Amino acid sequence: MATYDLTQRIAPNLDRHLVFPLLEFLQERQMYPDEQILKSKIELLNKTNMVDYAMDIHKSLYHTEDVPQDMVERRVEVVARLKALEERAAPIVSFLQNPNSFQDLRANDQHYNLQMLHDRYQIGPDQIEALYQYAKFQFECGNYSGAADYLYQYRALCTNSERRLSALWGKMAAEILMQNWDIALEELNQLKEKVDDPKSFTSPLNQMQSRIWLMHWSLFIFFNHDNGRTLIIDLFNQDKYLNAIQTNAPHLLRYLATAFIVNKRRRPQFKDFIKVIQQEQNSYKDPITEFLACVYVNYDFDGAQKKMKECEEVILNDPFLGKRVEDSNFATVPLRDEFLENARLFIFETYCRIHQRIDMAVLAEKLNLNYEEAQRWIVNLIRNSKLDAKIDAKSGTVIMEPTHPNVYEQLIDHTKGLSGRTYKLVGQLLEHAQTQAAR
Repeated sequence: MATYDLTQRIAPNLDRHLVFPLLEFLQERQMYPDEQILKSKIELLNKTNMVDYAMDIHKSLYHTEDVPQDMVERRVEVVARLKALEERAAPIVSFLQNPNSFQDLRANDQHYNLQMLHDRYQIGPDQIEALYQYAKFQFECGNYSGAADYLYQYRALCTNSERRLSALWGKMAAEILMQNWDIALEELNQLKEKVDDPKSFTSPLNQMQSRIWLMHWSLFIFFNHDNGRTLIIDLFNQDKYLNAIQTNAPHLLRYLATAFIVNKRRRPQFKDFIKVIQQEQNSYKDPITEFLACVYVNYDFDGAQKKMKECEEVILNDPFLGKRVEDSNFATVPLRDEFLENARLFIFETYCRIHQRIDMAVLAEKLNLNYEEAQRWIVNLIRNSKLDAKIDAKSGTVIMEPTHPNVYEQLIDHTKGLSGRTYKLVGQLLEHAQTQAAR
């Protein structure tokens, strides 16, 4: 399954602290030799301040209680640096920890806050800069809770737009690592506003790279938050984000494809997304994207059946998809189960559109079910979805009733499509105009 592991593609687009959960998952699944994972962890830790953790992994890797002298020296250096930053930031930290004093700050009025701090508390730019450095150092030490608090408070004082953006990235990373998914989603939405603003970047290329980073970081949120599998479609399927995916990160199509498949409510954008899957087959494909191509591009139902089995393995061994989720009955089930259930529905719906009478045994084979399971599944589907079909028990076939779409419904659908394309075009023109104005 290492063939389909995306860690090497995803990791360069993450903060190094966000790579640790991926390595933990790979180690748990035993997809790579344990020694290889531990060495990767140490390599990551060497560029952070989590020295004690690095020492523990070194002991585990080499089965010894001794650690290299450079690790010991590094620990002394980190402790000394932490104390120095703590002393520099002490005045402003003391102010922020006092509830009465903190209430004096005004939201979204940094200039007033700076003047007030200077006049009343003799706190100036040096102390505010020390707060940022202290928060960043705390994050590097693995104290994500402290870092999140200080970065939030720093944003109420900082007038430098670049530093505020950096603090926003750091705050979101800290909330992800603490698994505070609701707060992380709030930070993601704030960050998206900044990333979509052309004034925040020196060039469209830098803006596109930030969108790619944002999408990679958002995977943690979208596949853990209750509403995440809907929200990922809202973000990734926007033209400007989908363009970034096709340009520099086609592997993210796996997650967008999964979200479309497990979503109960079929989106009008789904047909356009299938075209993207078809366009990108040469640059990226895996069993999940190939499954959609088999069903909706090639109408290859035998191929789709084989891909379903591979999809199951891909999902179980993907750190974002190998989760348990809440189904429509509010029961917690593996995402794999929901994926397979909906994938069968995709096959059934498409197969039925091109056949009027379907042999139950053949259909059972296409759905990777035995005859009795397929019969029960189809009966439940017809009952729950009010599908225009019936089962002929004597001949062992499913008979599809022909449907004739209402002309008025067709006109409304075409009008909706035209409206959507017009809206997209206007949005692209406005974004282009903003980019030109920013220059």
